[in-house]
Amino acid sequence: MAYQVIDGKAIAQQVRNELKQEVTHIQGQGIIPGLAVVLVGNHPASESYVRGKIRASAEVGIHSELIRLSEEISEKELLDQVRKLNADPSIHGILIQLPLPKQIDPSRVIATISPEKDVDGFTPINVGNLVIGEEAYLPCTPAGIMEMLKRKQIDVAGKYAVVVGRSNIVGKPMALLLQQANATVTMCHSRTVDLASYTRQADIIIAAVGKVDLIKPEHVKSGAVVIDVGMNRNAEGKLCGDVDFANVAPLTSAITPVPGGVGPMTIAMLLHNTVKSAKWHFEQKA
Repeated sequence: MAYQVIDGKAIAQQVRNELKQEVTHIQGQGIIPGLAVVLVGNHPASESYVRGKIRASAEVGIHSELIRLSEEISEKELLDQVRKLNADPSIHGILIQLPLPKQIDPSRVIATISPEKDVDGFTPINVGNLVIGEEAYLPCTPAGIMEMLKRKQIDVAGKYAVVVGRSNIVGKPMALLLQQANATVTMCHSRTVDLASYTRQADIIIAAVGKVDLIKPEHVKSGAVVIDVGMNRNAEGKLCGDVDFANVAPLTSAITPVPGGVGPMTIAMLLHNTVKSAKWHFEQKA
């Protein structure tokens, strides 16, 4: 069967181009979106992610500030830094790069972020609003997947979707967004017995566990859409996802690659949320 590889890099570029035009427009009204990225310690992967976010912010015209803090920082000092950013009128989005050092409780840090500046969509208020279907800043990876499906004209209404993974960052919000778009959703995870019995029925599979080649041909029915959120290294050290791409792709109608699939959309939606926040803050002052 002919299948399409969903080019997340190209779609994310479309989103960034649109945001760049929007930022240029609102700058004429005196709105300059501001994003603060807080990086604690020297985690190589985090350093790479942060550089990508800062670079993408500059591309669309968002003012960004990188705040580097010591690995030895206390939880109180980090919370004080977050409160300072909450009070800074030039900052509309606050991103705490995870993971954090062991002496810091990430849930306390996230809960301290002002919900109006929570462009990651992780605070309890934004999560709660997502659950009940109210206005919220959506977690960037699930929101990016929904945007990707929309732009590829893949309608999820009435479809059976299986989300493999139950993290707060991807799995749980992904299931909620699919339900809100009128899909019928099953959540599976590492303790699911006979995973293939669920995924083989699925019109849409979202794989977000973090296990190399978890989804194999026997897990996929002909014509399914497969979205791979995994970011792993295989035995050869090559970047790969949760899906056995080479063998699964021919069975699908559409599939995302790793890299170049979901990842770029995550950053694009972070920028989208930051611009949205800047406009909201401006309207509150008007």
